[in-house]
Amino acid sequence: QVHLVESGGDSVQAGGSLRLSCAASGDFDVRYCMGWFRQIPGKEREGIASIYLGSGNTYYVDSVKGRFTISLDNAKDNLYLLLNSLNPEDTAMYYCAATRGPTCPPFYCTGGQCYGYNNWGQGTQVTVSS
Repeated sequence: QVHLVESGGDSVQAGGSLRLSCAASGDFDVRYCMGWFRQIPGKEREGIASIYLGSGNTYYVDSVKGRFTISLDNAKDNLYLLLNSLNPEDTAMYYCAATRGPTCPPFYCTGGQCYGYNNWGQGTQVTVSS
């Protein structure tokens, strides 16, 4: 069981950048995966990026690949998401999440649940104006 707290969300203009942070505490080890998700009100939550602590392997969905970067600090106390080249379609509540296992689980969210991820932060709002 881990505790996650997001921060860094803001209102920015299209083309701008933000760095989101997720402070993590609890019983982490190299078998943990951490991910970033986002959700627009009335729509399903969407996984966008993940990183596996043991290997550093990352995964991005096509909609953010090349624009967003997921990373961990050296102590693995903080998860980051650098958002570049933002557009209004990126406006959403952004959440960090964690799970323990041999790999990062595939992104699949339905009915308010996202497969495999059982530890969640409270979310931080990103708003991009045109």
